[in-house]
Amino acid sequence: MIITEAAAESAVPAVPGDAGATGAPEREQLKDAAIRALVQRIHQLQAERAQAFRRLEDLRIPACCRGHRQYLSSGPPYDFPRYRSTVHEVTQAFAAASREVLAVEAELAGPRAQPLLASHVRRLQQLEETRLATVALLQLMGTPELTGQDNLQMHQLKMKVIKTMEAISEVLQDLRFDAESAE
Repeated sequence: MIITEAAAESAVPAVPGDAGATGAPEREQLKDAAIRALVQRIHQLQAERAQAFRRLEDLRIPACCRGHRQYLSSGPPYDFPRYRSTVHEVTQAFAAASREVLAVEAELAGPRAQPLLASHVRRLQQLEETRLATVALLQLMGTPELTGQDNLQMHQLKMKVIKTMEAISEVLQDLRFDAESAE
C-alpha cells in the first residue's frame, strides 16, 4: 500500500534536470561535468539509495525512526503515523535519486553521445525499480496477517532481491569500466 506507492513514485520518470525541492542538479550543471564525474555521481546516488533501503528495512537507524520492523513490533495497536512518515521520507529519497539518475542518463544519451553508458544507467534504474518493488512485496508478506502463508514465495522473493543486487553491482562495474574506456 504505502510502500507500493513508494515503488510507483520512484518508478515514475521525471523531467531530466528538474531540480524541484530535492536538490537534483540542473541540466546545465550536467553539461559541464566530465563523464567521470557523471559516473561518480551515479555511484553516489547508489549509495544514497542503499541508505534509503537500510532505512526502509530498519537497519542501522535510531529507534525513533525505525521502518517496517518497528511498525510491526508496535502493535497492536500499530504506530502507523510514524511508519507512514518514515515511508514518506524514504519515498522522497528514492524519487530524488531517480530524477537525478534519469537526468544523467539523458545527458549521456544526448549531448555526450555515450549510448553504452546511457544504457548501463537505464538498466541500473530498471534494476532499482525491481528491487524496490520486490522489497515492498516482501514487507507486505511480513505483516502479521500474512506471516507464514507462503514460505516458498518469501524465499523466492528474497532470492530475487539478492540476484537483483548482484545484477546492480555488475552494471555499476560495467559502467565504471566502460566510462574509463570512453574518456
